Amino acid sequence: MENNPLDDLLSLVSLAAEGGALRRLVLSRPTDARAPKVTGRLCAFRGETVLALESAEADGKVYHSRLAVPTDAAALRELCVPYAQINLLTAAGDAEYRRATSGKETLLCKRPLRSALSTVGVTLPTEGLDRKKRHLLSGDEPFLRYLGIADGGGRIHDKKQAKFRQINRFLEHVEAILPALPPEGPLTVYDLCCGKSYLSFAVYHYLKNVLGREVDMLCLDLKQDVMDFCAEAAKALGFSGMRFLCEDVRRTPAGHPHLVISLHSCDVATDLVLGTAIALGADAVLSTPCCHRTLARYLSCPPLAFAAREPQLCQKLAESLTDGLRALRLTAAGYRVTATELTDPDDTPKNTLLRAVRDTGRGEAERRARAEDEYREALAYLFSDRADDYLAAIQ
Repeated sequence: MENNPLDDLLSLVSLAAEGGALRRLVLSRPTDARAPKVTGRLCAFRGETVLALESAEADGKVYHSRLAVPTDAAALRELCVPYAQINLLTAAGDAEYRRATSGKETLLCKRPLRSALSTVGVTLPTEGLDRKKRHLLSGDEPFLRYLGIADGGGRIHDKKQAKFRQINRFLEHVEAILPALPPEGPLTVYDLCCGKSYLSFAVYHYLKNVLGREVDMLCLDLKQDVMDFCAEAAKALGFSGMRFLCEDVRRTPAGHPHLVISLHSCDVATDLVLGTAIALGADAVLSTPCCHRTLARYLSCPPLAFAAREPQLCQKLAESLTDGLRALRLTAAGYRVTATELTDPDDTPKNTLLRAVRDTGRGEAERRARAEDEYREALAYLFSDRADDYLAAIQ
């Protein structure tokens, strides 16, 4: 390979795009705070192959653009230069470019990747820019049939369509945080308050069978019969890296999970999950809260009484304030946090996803300090002399 890691990476991107082997391009850790996170994929557009780009701005807005294939070298370089981490996922293997704050550049990939890309068969994209984005799961995966989401022919049951869309959308969020996880070696994943473990099986399948990673997944819940069923399912499916434990979240076994996930952990259970993830030093967290009753019980804020006195409004107020506090808590613990939509609101009203990845960028210590101050001020404002009671309730 050439001496310059960025040039090597750009060459691999062009080679993968022209050969139809590019699956996903992820640009993260921008050196300019105003630069959005960018993801790219190959699409068909007016009979031509293009690299379709999606830019996610900090305010939640998403913009789309495209680069022609074969790619223009100058345009591709202009796109990539503002980012300190670039992940290339291809049909022949993956590569990761990193630029440290010192300016040192590295490219991590298996050495035969260039030759593998040169020989891989061309597969032109059939997905158009004007078509609905394909699901990461097709519906005929064995675990979907075993869990009763699909029938023997791979057709999703009518009553499970929303669940299927939810699972696929969650996997897209997993895909989005892949740059925050170790690029090589086994991945440790904890699903806390896992319930029937639909997401556990989906995430394990995606990481193990789609991406080819070794996975050690611990799934934890309080219902022994459910854990027994899930353990039997994992054994039947050959998911040997999955473990199921009937235990309280506060007694989660020690370890270092690269990823902690949780879907619809009720009320303070979400706070316990986040506290556990922070204590164990998880690299990334994906958590979808459910119910927000506790804050309303301790709220002591006269300026907000006009909204809090109406039960319907108090419920919505408690939801926003609780998740805002959770985001601050994660930020103060050293994470970059986004509160986003999990899936279509018509599928579930419990639709906020807290996505957090370990913050390793410049100014991380200052951001943590500001968030800690803001968190304390928010607690004092919302709960007055009951702040300690609220903290005790969520720990």
